[in-house]
Amino acid sequence: MKVLYLECNAGISGDMVIGALSDLLDNPDNFTRMMNDAGIPSVKTTLENSDVFGIAGIRAHISVDGVEEGHEHHHHEHNTLAHVTDIIKGLNISDKVKEDAIAIYQTIAEAEAEAHGKPVDLIHFHEVGALDAVADIVGACMLFEVLAPEKIVASPVRTGFGQVRCAHGLLPVPAPATASILKGIPVYAGDEEGEFCTPTGAAILKHFADEYSGMPTLAFDKVGIGLGSKQFRTANMLRAFLGNADTNLPTIDEITCDIDDMTPEDIGGVIELLLSNGALDAFIRPCTMKKGRPGFELTCLSKKADTEDLAMTILAHTSTIGLRIHEAKRYAMSSRFETYHTDFGDVRIKISEGFGLRKWKPEYNDLVKAADGNGVTLKEIRDSIRYDPDEEED
Repeated sequence: MKVLYLECNAGISGDMVIGALSDLLDNPDNFTRMMNDAGIPSVKTTLENSDVFGIAGIRAHISVDGVEEGHEHHHHEHNTLAHVTDIIKGLNISDKVKEDAIAIYQTIAEAEAEAHGKPVDLIHFHEVGALDAVADIVGACMLFEVLAPEKIVASPVRTGFGQVRCAHGLLPVPAPATASILKGIPVYAGDEEGEFCTPTGAAILKHFADEYSGMPTLAFDKVGIGLGSKQFRTANMLRAFLGNADTNLPTIDEITCDIDDMTPEDIGGVIELLLSNGALDAFIRPCTMKKGRPGFELTCLSKKADTEDLAMTILAHTSTIGLRIHEAKRYAMSSRFETYHTDFGDVRIKISEGFGLRKWKPEYNDLVKAADGNGVTLKEIRDSIRYDPDEEED
């Protein structure tokens, strides 16, 4: 599967997305021509090969009537969503790009409406409604269409903190509209003051990203670097990794905690409780806690849908006050049961197949039942089984 991973360690903005994604193209100049032929009024797009802290990347420049955002502000018109939508519909771009761009502006309009307590149709855009932002969003949508990843994964987003000056005055970081857009997306402030994530960047990410996590297992052959215009102590760049990932493997959650103040008997009871409540597996390992105290590490393997319930079960029935949850890919063979007829009675055989392999073993409880019922040892029951999974039972 073709996967695009966006590393948002320095936040995200529209121009950074354009820089990073265009850097993945064999010839970024083709994108520049596409943008300048799109017909956005008075807008010109250029790409500059530059660097930050010695790391090479692409910095995207969007100018309106020859003036780039951040230098002057005379082009920050107050545009309605309907006006912006009409501009996008009239551009020389594909219908897919138009749909994506309009949807992103709808997200921004709804966030602005929530921030200002007004209906969406009464919202007048400021920074995000200017023609340079139209270019940022349309350009990003064009690049996603050209690159055509099957899945887009993004890291948690750095927002920064402090205050930012906008048309309304000084606002906290993240700005109210940005915070609204970022709902449901994992974020963190970081250790440096400033606005790292813009509303445009947040809206683009929310529209395209399929999931948020650390970098997936990915065999990438291209890395694109988009440089931001602001100067921070942190390298202001967005990295985009494009490659192939085997995402067919199912994922499960691994819930773990450490316990040093419960008896082994009580912990054993928790294992049985977890298994009876849907855990795929549950087990304990001995470990050494702080101050040399002996303890146990409890691990529970869970399907995604059961994770919350199982986590609450652990918190309720153990002395732990905290849990760790890790996502893991799972190679799981499929299993089925067949009945094998022995001289001592029927014994179920568990057959597991997958990945070109086949394994089998008799069910332990059935062996015990047969041994007890016939007054023989477990070994005698096992030795009586000559099971061949390739042969069908009568």
